[in-house]
Amino acid sequence: MTGTARLPQAEITGLSGWLVKSMAKRMMGGDIPEGVGVMWHSPKVVKDTSMFGRKANKWPNVPSDLKALSHMVAASTIGCTWCLDFGYYQSQHEGLDLAKAREVPRWRASTVFTPLERRVMAYAEAMCQLPLAVTDDMVDELQADLGPAGVLELTAWIACANMTARMGVALGLEAAGMSAHCGLPPLAEREEREVERA
Repeated sequence: MTGTARLPQAEITGLSGWLVKSMAKRMMGGDIPEGVGVMWHSPKVVKDTSMFGRKANKWPNVPSDLKALSHMVAASTIGCTWCLDFGYYQSQHEGLDLAKAREVPRWRASTVFTPLERRVMAYAEAMCQLPLAVTDDMVDELQADLGPAGVLELTAWIACANMTARMGVALGLEAAGMSAHCGLPPLAEREEREVERA
């Protein structure tokens, strides 16, 4: 590990720790990402945030591919390389379109995304900027696509992604090579662009 985090890694112990180590062995050949060790200072935070993510992933009104893209755009917008790395890993293991996952950091210039995917990614980007750049038109268009329940679920999902990405950046967590372990390094780098404020 690179040792870039702002907190030291904690010893991963207990039954939950054993489960984490088993999962790391299955996912990454036994390597435990530095971010997991840092987060293990509070196993309850790891457990509760993971539980929320698993439950949110089952919300029925937004397809899983749109959730994945919006989460990766949030991570890219905020600059959380750890979250983006994990997003690539998840894309492969959840059967998502890998060509699209690899293009997320430069989604505006890429030609692989549908109009709906672009609307979802623009919304995720707008939600993760400070100040927020969400517009009435964005919400209206997404409501036509996904319905009110879908917009609510997507908004809550992106807000959760925003929280985890900002936590990762604040703690100094960086990509842990999960995408490399699954043979899915990103093809694209994040575009730097000036975002117009309304």
